Amino acid sequence: MNTRVHLRIEGRVQGVFFRQSTLETARGLDLNGWVRNCADGSVEALFEGEQSQVLKAVDWCRQGPPAAMVTQLTEKWLDFRGEFVDFRIVH
Repeated sequence: MNTRVHLRIEGRVQGVFFRQSTLETARGLDLNGWVRNCADGSVEALFEGEQSQVLKAVDWCRQGPPAAMVTQLTEKWLDFRGEFVDFRIVH
């Protein structure tokens, strides 16, 4: 079953290769969507794909890359739309 989730990740998540690492993780899991930095210092991500793979991406985001320190992760589960063809860093 395909699903979609929007994440807001807070903590020390900018300047620690969070977006690039998320991109590599999502592509490795064959997920589509995007990741971006926010002006308030958080990171947002949207994943679409097979539910089991999306869950793996969410679990990965709870910790992030080695230099990150995630203090809060907010999940919003949504209906799958299939609107993306790959995973990208957006600005």
